[in-house]
Amino acid sequence: MAPSTPLLTVRGSEGLYMVNGPPHFTESTVFPRESGKNCKVCIFSKDGTLFAWGNGEKCPSWSEDETLCARNVNNEVHFFENNNFNTIANKLHLQKINDFVLSPGPQPYKVAVYVPGSKGAPSFVRLYQYPNFAGPHAALANKSFFKADKVTMLWNKKATAVLVIASTDVDKTGASYYGEQTLHYIATNGESAVVQLPKNGPIYDVVWNSSSTEFCAVYGFMPAKATIFNLKCDPVFDFGTGPRNAAYYSPHGHILVLAGFGNLRGQMEVWDVKNYKLISKPVASDSTYFAWCPDGEHILTATCAPRLRVNNGYKIWHYTGSILHKYDVPSNAELWQVSWQPFLDGIFPAKTITYQAVPSEVPNEEPKVATAYRPPALRNKPITNSKLHEEEPPQNMKPQSGNDKPLSKTALKNQRKHEAKKAAKQEARSDKSPDLAPTPAPQSTPRNTVSQSISGDPEIDKKIKNLKKKLKAIEQLKEQAATGKQLEKNQLEKIQKETALLQELEDLELGI
Repeated sequence: MAPSTPLLTVRGSEGLYMVNGPPHFTESTVFPRESGKNCKVCIFSKDGTLFAWGNGEKCPSWSEDETLCARNVNNEVHFFENNNFNTIANKLHLQKINDFVLSPGPQPYKVAVYVPGSKGAPSFVRLYQYPNFAGPHAALANKSFFKADKVTMLWNKKATAVLVIASTDVDKTGASYYGEQTLHYIATNGESAVVQLPKNGPIYDVVWNSSSTEFCAVYGFMPAKATIFNLKCDPVFDFGTGPRNAAYYSPHGHILVLAGFGNLRGQMEVWDVKNYKLISKPVASDSTYFAWCPDGEHILTATCAPRLRVNNGYKIWHYTGSILHKYDVPSNAELWQVSWQPFLDGIFPAKTITYQAVPSEVPNEEPKVATAYRPPALRNKPITNSKLHEEEPPQNMKPQSGNDKPLSKTALKNQRKHEAKKAAKQEARSDKSPDLAPTPAPQSTPRNTVSQSISGDPEIDKKIKNLKKKLKAIEQLKEQAATGKQLEKNQLEKIQKETALLQELEDLELGI
């Protein structure tokens, strides 16, 4: 039996109503339109069979099966069972509980609680299994950290681990106006770790894959990096750098969208994360909202008020980049919210990924790319390829072995040492060998100024020679990365310096 078509909820100054999903996009008669403007919030139940809307007052936190309800009251989390609010079934008491998050899924329920630090004591997050709260060893896991004024706690789908984004209001190093952030991993089996992020800067987004076996982090000063990590917090695949601040896994977990919304231009990268292959690069300018359709094939982007009060509307895309439906709100109206009707897992089976854009009758309006500003003095001169930011290409971080079995920690460590020694030997060999250069031309033949290495200054000649050796070593490292070999941190740092070294070499050869 074919699954039903998901409904799309639309909330705005035109009221609250529902639209049939692809391929029809007509207003649904299942839910009569609410024409008033008093609706402040709306939500579907987990299985999508129930729909509620109200005036914006928040309810407490319920488990997904709605049999357990919890709320934070005076340093305690109170639990109510079977919607009986006359009796508190259980209490979790800790000094100064600031926040808590119930785990998703069915019983046994788990809860993550956060207690901020005070008077030199660290902040900590603890995991408990309901209703086992008593005793010094009741906690499943505990992770403490000092740099935290607030935290965001993210359970994976199987409720086996939590990712904690710890944030400070002020960065004491002065590197960021927005404070300092760290990422921590805590598992219900007691394991915990700090996730080492290779690039400094803020953490924009962290999302779990639906498989609960990996997560993606978007982080670092712009252009931001995006990296997939496994449950050992080891990097699996690095997407390089780009204009992005958000990540969204598809419901089946086989497609990942990296996007740059808000103060960025709305560029998206759609990736096949089974084969780590780029599918499409659509652009959704001025988007304030993104959501995957439960079918795992369609994407919703929207521009909503009050974030933006002009050009409100929404678009429904296929993941290959085609716009299948577009709705623009009238200029005298506003769009406040759009959301898909949820469905339980398994209703929509995963389909084979296609890389060919699906046909569409809606024109794909590519935004005009603004020409980079050039000072008047440079407008009649050739354009150089120098860039403001260094760009890092995607890189597979998985260790390449003869079989599909994952390497043990010891084997992985030894493999990294071996590759580091091999790379060091190659670099030392390249330092000892003379530069590979073509046979010198007769003196009567004029030489290109840029390729000329004899400047007349021995010190400059020495610098040029050393720069060429470094660039040659970087090329060798890039070739190793292209074959799938995992590079060490110091080797990755060398690759990142390539642009600066090229510019320095060009300046020396031109005599600047």
